[in-house]
Amino acid sequence: MTTQAQIGVTGLAVMGRNLARNFARNGYTVALHNRTAARTHDLVRQFGEEGIFVPAESAEDFVAALERPRRLVIMVKAGEPTDAVIQEFAPLLEPGDTIIDGGNAHFADTRRRERELREQGLHFVGAGISGGEEGALHGPSIMPGGPAESYASLGPMLEKISAKAKDGAPCVTHIGPDGSGHFVKMVHNGIEYADMQLIAEAYQLLRDVAGYSPARIAEIFREWNTGRLDSYLIEITAEVLSHVDAATGKPFVDVVRDSAEQKGTGRWTVQIALDLGVPVSGIAEAVFARSVSGHTDLRDASRSLPGPTARPLDEAQAAAFAGQVEQALYASKIVSYTQGFHEIAAGSAEYDWNIDLGAVASIWRGGCIIRAAFLDRIRAAYDARPELPSLLSDEGFAKEIGAAQDDWRAVLVAATQQGVPTPGFSAALAYYDALRAERLPAALTQGQRDFFGAHTYRRTDRDGSFHTLWGGDRSEVSTD
Repeated sequence: MTTQAQIGVTGLAVMGRNLARNFARNGYTVALHNRTAARTHDLVRQFGEEGIFVPAESAEDFVAALERPRRLVIMVKAGEPTDAVIQEFAPLLEPGDTIIDGGNAHFADTRRRERELREQGLHFVGAGISGGEEGALHGPSIMPGGPAESYASLGPMLEKISAKAKDGAPCVTHIGPDGSGHFVKMVHNGIEYADMQLIAEAYQLLRDVAGYSPARIAEIFREWNTGRLDSYLIEITAEVLSHVDAATGKPFVDVVRDSAEQKGTGRWTVQIALDLGVPVSGIAEAVFARSVSGHTDLRDASRSLPGPTARPLDEAQAAAFAGQVEQALYASKIVSYTQGFHEIAAGSAEYDWNIDLGAVASIWRGGCIIRAAFLDRIRAAYDARPELPSLLSDEGFAKEIGAAQDDWRAVLVAATQQGVPTPGFSAALAYYDALRAERLPAALTQGQRDFFGAHTYRRTDRDGSFHTLWGGDRSEVSTD
């Protein structure tokens, strides 16, 4: 091979193929490799006019096609398949070369791989890529973590292929060391789960309580998308709700089984939040809502349980209720992002990543699934106060969520009275009320723990740890 490629992509399923095409469309020469060589040649045959591709059938030819320092993107399934590809290519590379994992890897695996490859003199970049197959082709949001020196070489290429925000800024930044990029992508997906669940709850409330048809609800979502809820997910929700099934003539949502699936990143977000001690109750409820939907046998066995039946409102009441649902959706959405950014901040502190939360908000403004207009305000909030403890501490967001109070609570009252499940809305409000409470019942919890396990407690009036001798005269002893 005589043509030297500036970057290579191995793993040419839909995401890998589209990412390779994106690089080529932006003027880069791209080496191609796939375990099945036919897929490599199919890409060149179908899209060869989009740029310069260098197909390679063997790992050796693929590496030889790359200019030094080599940049090799892996786009295969997370876990063992990724490890297998790394083990295949690492021995063929030289110190200073970079391997980029663009899959949805667990950040702990990325930390391990970065450490192991660093010992071999190789750079390893774990790059979260959001936007699906369309984003991979036309411009995704990219969250690379790894050595700063590798970003100096790789960054300009990623900036060129990334999505661009409305102000023209590329939706990519160096997140931080080792697994930070995949950590941020994981939390991004957790927020995505919560956002989708909240939108789904708003739909169900508008349908079961307001009595609107899917087509009418689509119109409402289109209207919301012109205001503060402007986002990709609101936009596509309107499209889904307005779609009519060609085979039956019924609304599309009425012919789709109500059993949602998941690939694991939302679940990881909750698991890691538990490890870090960070409350992400809204994200957790979104994950559990998908789990509940999938237990069809359990749901079938429970349909005869007693409870209220939703009774649609009259026209005037329904219109007023729709406005209340918009308030509840927006307030709950703020809480979801608050929890997600809190987890990123906690992960950054735990692993010494020094993540810029404002920069994260900035690169989520385009390309990614959770892109939304109010991310501009989140970016501004963190830029103004990098140590902001919570989005709810920002004056602007606090004012908005305060204005939503009455409607938010009214929606949950209506949902409870009419038997419509709203785990996401409910968890968001419970989190908000927990933060603003003067006292929490955790004092009683600590008393119980001390009673049955001598776990000790702290007092409000003096320093130190204490234990009450519950079985005797109930005297108190210091345990410090």
